[in-house]
Amino acid sequence: MAADIVPELLDKIQKEFNAGMSKSSIVSAVKKAMDSGTATHIDANDYAQEVGSILARSFRKHITPDSLPDGRMYFNIADRILNQTLGNNHELIATASAEIQTQLSTSAGIGIKGIKIELNKDRIKGLVDRVSNEVEFEKIAWILDEPVVNFSQSIVDDTVKANAEFHSKAGLKPKIIRTPEAGACEWCREVAGTYTYPNVPEDVYRRHERCRCTVEYNPGDSKKQDVWTKKWR
Repeated sequence: MAADIVPELLDKIQKEFNAGMSKSSIVSAVKKAMDSGTATHIDANDYAQEVGSILARSFRKHITPDSLPDGRMYFNIADRILNQTLGNNHELIATASAEIQTQLSTSAGIGIKGIKIELNKDRIKGLVDRVSNEVEFEKIAWILDEPVVNFSQSIVDDTVKANAEFHSKAGLKPKIIRTPEAGACEWCREVAGTYTYPNVPEDVYRRHERCRCTVEYNPGDSKKQDVWTKKWR
């Protein structure tokens, strides 16, 4: 029976990831902003990009054709490694994003705790299927690079969406701001802008690979409706 390589691979990846996190100036800066209560979703997005990039680098270093049986990332290997590592990314980013949302709401005088979104298991399954369906890992190794960063960024986007929708139902008028990155593509430039609920197109929360646009929501920009008089304030 062939040896189970997953525990050792996971251990190497996790140690590399932890080392990268401890050395990251971006991670440190975001934590300081959170500690001081000044963090925004822009900081959350920076954090997500960095956490995703650190994990992608860990993958590149330790998941190679030589480290895999027959140079292939079989389903049982991909399933266990990606669910654990991406699940860990989700926990870190979703927790930070929800905390930042809580701080933003508190600063705006809104007593609504930030929603921590659930893990998108379908998205992880999609990555698992793509890497395990290819016979030669070398041909599909890129899946564990930029798509990992994109997955991490989507956690912040989904947090913004979940909280804005919840606030809208609670009587607020959330404004979503999508800002294009420098040199953004035509699609990103077209979807960029400021939108007020309920008139927020779904595309505002979508991003293509290597997209570095930001999506943010500051409750302080919303108007509050008195539930009795129905007047906005």
